[in-house]
Amino acid sequence: MSDKKICEICPHHCRLDVGEIGKCRARKNFGDKIFPINYGELTSLALDPIEKKPLYHFFPKSFILSAGSYGCNLNCPFCQNFEISMADSNFPTKKFSPEELVNLAVQLVPKKNIGIAFTYNEPIISYEFIFDTSKLLKKFNLKSVLVTNGNISSHALEKILPFIDAMNIDLKGFSQKIYDELGGDFETVKNTIKISAKSCHVEVTSLIVPQMNDSENEMLQEAEWLAGISENIPLHVSRFFPRYKILNRPPTDIKKIYELAENARKFLKYVYVGNC
Repeated sequence: MSDKKICEICPHHCRLDVGEIGKCRARKNFGDKIFPINYGELTSLALDPIEKKPLYHFFPKSFILSAGSYGCNLNCPFCQNFEISMADSNFPTKKFSPEELVNLAVQLVPKKNIGIAFTYNEPIISYEFIFDTSKLLKKFNLKSVLVTNGNISSHALEKILPFIDAMNIDLKGFSQKIYDELGGDFETVKNTIKISAKSCHVEVTSLIVPQMNDSENEMLQEAEWLAGISENIPLHVSRFFPRYKILNRPPTDIKKIYELAENARKFLKYVYVGNC
């Protein structure tokens, strides 16, 4: 009998032998179950303005304790946080239990902290840690926020959503062709946005990379589709800077960012530009 197990957190559905780690570099088959080896292993911890997530319509002018680990279930060649998202268990971390992290969040309430944002790398690969921590946050009336690429299976998403208060979801382009380059699933990300918008506050970010997703027609399609869910979903149109494997392209032209944002406003009420 095979000891292989299938990870059901994201669309990759990695089929892992005992001891094997999935594509995300963070989920391992321990024999009895698949579990994140980065559970509570934090690479980054900071008290950030909520607008930095970016969330502009969720408790504006407040702060949130932002926590990140390592690993990601996409492989974006333009990743802005590749130092940790592309790292593995060899990256230096500091161990936190859910109780320790929540206690720190509580201590920061006098500094206008409203909860914890799981961010910097892809949080859903640390699914069990986020689930445990988010449940505990509810006991202290604190908020749980995900900054995510949205590449999560629907059943895992629906299980955790009751404990999530807000999400910023990256929509990296409006075609499967683009997601093929990144190792993701376009329909899954769209489904994440649709399901999440019914359950919690959702804002969407699109990083505009020259020669990849900077066409006016694609932005119009994206904005029209988002408006079909709700014209009130805030969209952040963000400027790309050369990072990671894409170093031979210039930053996105500022004029292009403003033009795409203006196109999106034909369908959406709240469109913002970022990194300009």
